[in-house]
Amino acid sequence: QVQLAESGGGLVQAGGSLRLSCAASGSRFSIYAMAWYRQAPGKQRELVAAITSGGSTNYADSVKGRFTISRDNAKKQVYLQMNSLKPEDTAVYYCNAQVALMSSYWGQGTQVTVSS
Repeated sequence: QVQLAESGGGLVQAGGSLRLSCAASGSRFSIYAMAWYRQAPGKQRELVAAITSGGSTNYADSVKGRFTISRDNAKKQVYLQMNSLKPEDTAVYYCNAQVALMSSYWGQGTQVTVSS
């Protein structure tokens, strides 16, 4: 069982920045692939950014160059630095831990609202 807790969401003006954090439980955090997803009202949940246990990253085209995913295995945390935010980034952001091929866990989500 892995528990994930997101924090750092809020209201920001377009062009601003936010840093999301996700704290994970469990002793094997360093081997998990971690990711951030988001879900806007009326839309499907979509992958925003992912980071492997080895530190390789990938991003949705819509956030490349603006968002950065990182992890601190000692603190069992994963981060999403979001810069140059746009109103279309408004969504609930979820942290995901891929612990095995067919097993993943989700946090409860944190709301990010970007005003124009």
